[in-house]
Amino acid sequence: MEPPIAVFRPLDTVSKAVEDLRALVRTAFITYVYIVDDLGKLQGVVTMRELLFAEPHQPLSEIMLTEPFSLRATTPLMDAMKEVLLKHYPVYPVVDDANRLIGLVRGYKLFQAQAIEISAQAGSMVGVQKEERVSTSLLRSFAYRHPWLQLNLLTAFIAGGVVSFFQETIDQIVVLASFLPVLAGQSGNTGCQALAVTLRGMTLGDLESQKLTHVVGKEALLGAMNGCLVGISAAVGMFILATSQEHPAALSLSAIVFVAMIGSCLVSGLSGTLVPLALSKIGADPATASSIFLTTATDVVSMGLLLSLASLVLL
Repeated sequence: MEPPIAVFRPLDTVSKAVEDLRALVRTAFITYVYIVDDLGKLQGVVTMRELLFAEPHQPLSEIMLTEPFSLRATTPLMDAMKEVLLKHYPVYPVVDDANRLIGLVRGYKLFQAQAIEISAQAGSMVGVQKEERVSTSLLRSFAYRHPWLQLNLLTAFIAGGVVSFFQETIDQIVVLASFLPVLAGQSGNTGCQALAVTLRGMTLGDLESQKLTHVVGKEALLGAMNGCLVGISAAVGMFILATSQEHPAALSLSAIVFVAMIGSCLVSGLSGTLVPLALSKIGADPATASSIFLTTATDVVSMGLLLSLASLVLL
């Protein structure tokens, strides 16, 4: 935010404004003239075109645009971007809660700040702090990243615990071990797709309360549809592998992989939408470490679903 310049009173004449502007333009780039009352409250805006065609004796109150658009000083950056998305003014006045003019923000600086914010979003999803740059020192980068890796290790232990719980099933049906990373990888990618779309919608303000149910349902259905088609390919792969090992339940294993893939992708789509929404609800940055929590959910569900179905059907 820059300090306000080219500020006048409603009764100031056009000739006075033009005379003052001749001195101001030598040191600052001026786009609009701002009109405030005796208390400093924003009353209107005058464009250069209006000044050019107005009579010298006219007061600025006669040619100003009343009730001009302005930004609040306390408005978060992303909310401000949503407000100006369809306006594209070169400069925006900034007012306090009493509508007093306290500064100016140039449009290009808003979009520049938004670009930095969005570029940091991808890093936030895996625990990289927004403050970290390529020039950040080694020790500071280590301090930024390491806590999230410890959290990721803890969540990996949870997924490992699920596999350990079904150790007996894996010992008896060894071929299942080959497909654990297949399900985890596919469901993880499905969840990341839903997560990326949800974060984009939150950033651009596309997610309104009445749309949340629709978005969640859409991502769940999309996950199930993708899981169905991917599940067919995975089932064929399981059948070929199990047959090559002369496993007597090759067809049943194929069906189990198919159902597990649909279920895990469905849950992944839901998780990719619900994780950032949940973080936002509790006041946290919805992009921060979202993928860590998402990976935990997809790994636990995909591996647990495959192994539990195999235990129920084959053992």
